[in-house]
Amino acid sequence: MEGANAGVSSRVWTVPNVLSFLRLALVPVFLWLIIVGQDALALLVLVFSSVTDFLDGYLARRLRQVSRLGQLLDPAADRLYIFAALIGLCWREVIPWWLFVVIVARDVMLAVLGVILANHGFGPLPVHHLGKVATFCLFWALPLLMLGEAFEPLAPYSLPLGWAFALWGAFLYWWAGIVYVRETARVIRLPADDSGPASDTLDGKEVDGA
Repeated sequence: MEGANAGVSSRVWTVPNVLSFLRLALVPVFLWLIIVGQDALALLVLVFSSVTDFLDGYLARRLRQVSRLGQLLDPAADRLYIFAALIGLCWREVIPWWLFVVIVARDVMLAVLGVILANHGFGPLPVHHLGKVATFCLFWALPLLMLGEAFEPLAPYSLPLGWAFALWGAFLYWWAGIVYVRETARVIRLPADDSGPASDTLDGKEVDGA
């Protein structure tokens, strides 16, 4: 039993997973910096997080330490940074609260879909390319808006671009959400395969929602 526990522990505390935990630990710091208006420092934290995100993916493949935990932590960290930026910028009235509600409502819907899939014996759906593009847009929109707040000379350029990314990201986020609803409706009509993996993450696929 002790050997089994040691094996599980060693799989959890791999270098890629430690980097992912570090990214998660910096989310409250990132949020606090935005709320107090330290956008330049918040951007530095975000850059550091992006570098560690690249490193943990690279090391996971290089060291053959790809794990289900890591596949769940990465998209969770991305969403938490997006939510933190949204909350902080909404708190300071840089962006309206409706944008936060639109984005969070879609993720709540995805969580409900996950429960429905689980009740029918299926794991989370693989990420659709629209979901990836939407996340990419949002992940660029919020730093661009912060950049305009941190450096006033850049505001005429970064703010319009940031808003363009934000609005397109929100639109694509919901478009992808509708795709997930249709796919869930299709999947739950299929018989659950108890002999296969309970989740797509076990097949090495990235999943949307944590």
